[in-house]
Amino acid sequence: MPRYLIERTFTGSLKLPANGEKDRMSFINNNYECNATWLYSFVSDDRKKSYCIYEAPTPEAVRKAAGRNNIPVDKIIEVSVLDPYICR
Repeated sequence: MPRYLIERTFTGSLKLPANGEKDRMSFINNNYECNATWLYSFVSDDRKKSYCIYEAPTPEAVRKAAGRNNIPVDKIIEVSVLDPYICR
């Protein structure tokens, strides 16, 4: 499955969901329905930018999941893993 780096810019400061488990499961289910899996993210110190790694069949699947989750997408770049401990 291809991996993508998603760059996001938030108009305000990024906040974690208020309802914790319920919101997180809704987010995960929306991604699942679009065949997109959120692996992890990096967030800037000011919490206005994030860089997320997703697995999905296409960039369109990532955009659809973001739309369902009401989060922005600035850029999607297909990436591959480069691991310093495992050279192929």
